[in-house]
Amino acid sequence: MELDQKDLELVKMLQSDCKKTTKQYADALNLSKTAVYERIRRLERNGIVTQYVALVNKEKVNRNFTVLCHIRLVQHTKDNVLKFEREILKLDEVSECFHVGGDYDYILKINVEDMKSYREFMITKLTAINNIGNTQSSFVINEVKNSPTVHVA
Repeated sequence: MELDQKDLELVKMLQSDCKKTTKQYADALNLSKTAVYERIRRLERNGIVTQYVALVNKEKVNRNFTVLCHIRLVQHTKDNVLKFEREILKLDEVSECFHVGGDYDYILKINVEDMKSYREFMITKLTAINNIGNTQSSFVINEVKNSPTVHVA
């Protein structure tokens, strides 16, 4: 799907605040409400806009201890990789999981209450997954930038 300038501006606005009314977007884009409504539906139908979410303040819900955990698998067979990924999807503490190249196979972003909670998570959940060869954990000191938006030009 080809995006024109108005589509790009609309995507930026939706990423910034998706709770505005169609009229508010229309006024900002100098388009009719119907035109904006149709553009939003087209963006959704074409998989450009995939979902709308509320961003939660991790500190307010006591999940502001963030860990980046690097994982190396013992074996890289298709079955082992798929099984590992299925198991990771079940772990609520893992907010992001990336299959990467380099020294490690995966990087997980984990949000828990504190170091004690992370230790418990590691012992009872993460290392219970078969085929993990080793892990390396990095603890976030400060989030310099954390943006859920994708730059669309």
